Amino acid sequence: MFNPSRDQARQFLFETWAKQKQAAPLTDLEKVALAVLVRHPEYHPIVDAPERYLERDYLPEFGETNPFLHMNMHLAIEEQLSINQPHGIGELYRSLCLQTGDEHQAQHEMMDCLAEMIWQAQRSGRGPDGEFYLACIRRKAGLPEKA
Repeated sequence: MFNPSRDQARQFLFETWAKQKQAAPLTDLEKVALAVLVRHPEYHPIVDAPERYLERDYLPEFGETNPFLHMNMHLAIEEQLSINQPHGIGELYRSLCLQTGDEHQAQHEMMDCLAEMIWQAQRSGRGPDGEFYLACIRRKAGLPEKA
């Protein structure tokens, strides 16, 4: 199972960005990561300066958004969509895309649900609840609750 450390996950994004700038070949996963990076030009100065940002902490109590967490949540959603896990997420994503009119915005809506699911799992001491996650996405898409 792939379980990178915080620094390894960040290094992956730094290296992907550097390879793109050098026109070096990318792996399939790097291509997905690059697509996420391209959609976030506000983070380009960060991935351009690994020596400055590799070890930086982003504290929500100071109103800071963690760009690495944000981009890696996009990667997690991309992976979920590519394998349709949890089952049915692809269909819900398409519904959310229709409602928002934008694939990127739809992923941001899903990200809210993913973060909530993770928070609930941590709070309860249980594993992630895929049904909770799907129900949240369903609500955001304006779909009725599953019977």
